[in-house]
Amino acid sequence: MHDVVRRAQTIAPQLAALAEETEKSGKLSDRSVKLVREAGVIRLLQPTEYGGFAAHPADFAQAVMEVAKGCGSTGWVCGVGGVHPWELALLDRRVQDEVWGEEPDTWIASPYMPSGIATPTDGGYVLRGRWQFSSGTDHCDWIFLGALVGDETGKPVQPVRALHVVLPRSDYTIVDGSWDVIGLSGTGSKDIVVEGAYIPDYRTIDAALVTEGGGAAELAGRTETVYRLPFWTLFPLGITSAVIGIAEGALAAHLDYQRDRVTSAGAKVREDATTLYAIAEAAAEISASRAQLLDGISRIYDLADAGKEITFADRATTRRNQIRAAWRAVAAVDEIFARSGGNVVRRNNTLQRFWRDAHVGLQHAIHVPGNAYQAAALTHLGLEPAGALRAMI
Repeated sequence: MHDVVRRAQTIAPQLAALAEETEKSGKLSDRSVKLVREAGVIRLLQPTEYGGFAAHPADFAQAVMEVAKGCGSTGWVCGVGGVHPWELALLDRRVQDEVWGEEPDTWIASPYMPSGIATPTDGGYVLRGRWQFSSGTDHCDWIFLGALVGDETGKPVQPVRALHVVLPRSDYTIVDGSWDVIGLSGTGSKDIVVEGAYIPDYRTIDAALVTEGGGAAELAGRTETVYRLPFWTLFPLGITSAVIGIAEGALAAHLDYQRDRVTSAGAKVREDATTLYAIAEAAAEISASRAQLLDGISRIYDLADAGKEITFADRATTRRNQIRAAWRAVAAVDEIFARSGGNVVRRNNTLQRFWRDAHVGLQHAIHVPGNAYQAAALTHLGLEPAGALRAMI
């Protein structure tokens, strides 16, 4: 087990004690941020020369799960934010020096949805737009944003070309009050506005270059295996890991609640065969979700490590399994939640927060099964998916 995973296990109970504060404040508590920084979770995929670990992505996934067991919002921020150092490692060394040169523990936010237009200008682009869902953004000093290259009128050029661009905190505005939700409230996933910021070329990367893996690492001079992985395998890994960790936290909270519970009819829950059956089945489903997620990323990593091609079929199968793992884990949470009695809905019952966080986590675009399932099925039939069926794979 990686040392960071052990440290994540150690801090999880402290994060659990801070979870209510995090939820009420709408962002991670200062103490939670300090604990995560000291544990090194966000630096797991960061290059070693900048104070990171360049770790196996399965170690990263396990660390995120351990954090999410204690606090779903903190686990989510680790899952999303922990991938950003991996991508920054693929950019020009100048921007890596800017971000990490003085402080290796600098955090980077996102989102990658191309909700802005980058208009070419001398030596770079001028960016304008508004983005939603910037998780953990209050604690970050830089940000990755998705953008479409536009013409002089502000319309996307054809054929469409997408970029990932990097901006310092001074170049964008966080919209306070833009994150009012029923779950994962503590992630502080607020809106971001950019009004004409200049982005030099070296702070950009073509989104297509990181999609398939390998090419960006070669251009960046990165030889470590982890940097040769496809973006749409690695980025969803952090998010799905958080959801599975939340499910594991929900199961633990359910067990604590049910152990000595007596129903209104005076029966001990521990003697109720139906409830015990549901507990065992849910535990098995959540365990299976964890195992499938870790197996999938390990298979992709092994292909990259052996210098073999990672095909679209490989990526589609991995994405299918990531999605299925998340849905399976949340369905298991539903089963135990439904058998927890009326008092489970009270705010002072920990399980209800895990239940809400799990469902909101499932709402992320990377957990939508339609296109990904269809694409995976087509590859099994020996056919090549096209168009929208290749999105986020």
